[in-house]
Amino acid sequence: MTQKNAIVLAAGKGTRMRSEKNKVMHTLIDRPILAYPIDALKEAGADRIVVVAGYQAQSLMDAFKDVEFAIQKEQLGTGHAVMQCTVLENEPGYTLVMNGDVPCLQASTLQALYEETQKNNHSLVLLSAVLEDGAHYGRVVRNDAGQVLEIVESKDCTQDQKQIREINAGVYCFNNRDLFESLSKLTTNNAQHEYYLTDLVKILSSQGKSVQTIQCNPDEMAGINTVTELYGVSQWMIQKINQKWMDQGVQIMDPKRTVIGKDVQIGHDVEIYPGTHLMGKTIIQDWCEIYPNTWIEDATVEDHCKLHSCIVKNCTVPQNTFKENEFIKEGL
Repeated sequence: MTQKNAIVLAAGKGTRMRSEKNKVMHTLIDRPILAYPIDALKEAGADRIVVVAGYQAQSLMDAFKDVEFAIQKEQLGTGHAVMQCTVLENEPGYTLVMNGDVPCLQASTLQALYEETQKNNHSLVLLSAVLEDGAHYGRVVRNDAGQVLEIVESKDCTQDQKQIREINAGVYCFNNRDLFESLSKLTTNNAQHEYYLTDLVKILSSQGKSVQTIQCNPDEMAGINTVTELYGVSQWMIQKINQKWMDQGVQIMDPKRTVIGKDVQIGHDVEIYPGTHLMGKTIIQDWCEIYPNTWIEDATVEDHCKLHSCIVKNCTVPQNTFKENEFIKEGL
């Protein structure tokens, strides 16, 4: 069975968040931003996940004890970050590299990258998207035959290259051997004076190795650099989760004012009123009515319960319970 490795880049502070907290440790719905790419990688079948940490590395290690870590002491670019993952250097199989601040990426997209790389024995398959305006994204440069030649970062683009609409989404799946053999060829000869991971596209292509792309939904590649962007991503995620439950018959009275975490389970004939937050590993069983301004976290609400303006945490609410304006923590 082919081994699937993964590297998640999470060493930066994220200064534009205007916070002392590491960017990927900011809360998105009910967990840190970093939890989403890690969960997606696990679902996609990753055997080993290495997170590259730097700023406040210990906070990441304390929060995510089931993955491995590499430390990037100096911020010298994405290529330099991957260089720190020497624990994977002699591993077989394929290695997916992604940023830790892209929580919307779906496990199915990451799985498709693994499968395409393995199935056709590519050296590299990268995720791309087509945008009307490439903005600050790197451009995918191809030859007349459509072969991928290189990725040119936005700050290094010529005026002609800035007109290219296919952009780099920042997710890569490498043949692991090709990845680590090529890292030593990176230089800092660019506008940022950093080791660009994207330069590996040109290095591998110039060696005649197969470099391909898979296009993704642009919504999936949304990164988070500011609190405003965090809000935008949270709204997208809330809408997506709520739509899933409404498609399954859950009656959400006001989806714009209802927040449901991605691990929540909901039974049939459930009514959820505005101002409700269902978080963590919560389970709402059948025929429940969750009235306005109720917060339920890591709790099980059994059949035929009615809760109004309650806080419920880490407990089981027995069936046929009606509670209003109560804090329920370790039982009733």
